[in-house]
Amino acid sequence: METNYSTLIITFRQPIVELNEIFDNPIAWGVSTLKEWIDCSESTRFTQITHDTAVITSEYNMELVVEWLEKNTPIKEKKYV
Repeated sequence: METNYSTLIITFRQPIVELNEIFDNPIAWGVSTLKEWIDCSESTRFTQITHDTAVITSEYNMELVVEWLEKNTPIKEKKYV
């Protein structure tokens, strides 16, 4: 069975630790970090590689994750690989 994953390298205009402040109410959000939020999307994983850059992989939810990120975070650059 072949699985095709999309991979995105994303750089934010703020450090990821600051973006985690979005989740200031973990009870309401159900998570306390951006990584936890993205990892909750089925088949999707968030791996931080620098203070402001991460690799996101997803089998079929990438479009929804990117749409949410574009609306809720300051993105500097996105690169699909």
